[in-house]
Amino acid sequence: MGELSTTLNKLLDVAESSVRLRGYHAVSFRELADDLGIKSSSVHHYFPRKEDLAVALLRRYSDNFFTELEAQCEKLRAPNTRLSVHFKVYRESLVTTQKFCLCGMLGAESGGIPEVVGEAVSEFFKKNVAWVDEALPSSLSAADRNRKAQHIVAAMQGAMMMASSQKDFKIFDNIVRDLVATQEV
Repeated sequence: MGELSTTLNKLLDVAESSVRLRGYHAVSFRELADDLGIKSSSVHHYFPRKEDLAVALLRRYSDNFFTELEAQCEKLRAPNTRLSVHFKVYRESLVTTQKFCLCGMLGAESGGIPEVVGEAVSEFFKKNVAWVDEALPSSLSAADRNRKAQHIVAAMQGAMMMASSQKDFKIFDNIVRDLVATQEV
């Protein structure tokens, strides 16, 4: 079982990196198999269809993202502090991988990806907005919190895209700084 688990995790790692770099349509099972030194039929053993792989990637990515948020926020309750952790987790992902967010990449392709993949992307963004919404001051109305949360998540995605494409993390930092200043979060 350990070898199966290791192969599956390596496959997911390689697939995530490839999708984050090139997008859904540019990734093939054959390329993933070649990268791992296995047969493409082995990839199909784990994931009969490409959308099965994409949904597994999205679930793992989302689970990891929110687990990291909660781990870093475990003892924090002040809205500004919790939001700063949100920004930090986005930045760490960008700096560590030097790639755009998996959900951001697939969200950009949402008009041409299978519906089940688009739904998984949508779920990540909904959960992300809900998390930010909860971190905003309760003095705001529910509608204002939701609107601000959507703005923050969209800004983080855009900041990642710009910083990644220009290979300049200062762009991300400047956008976050300006976002915090203008949103009064």
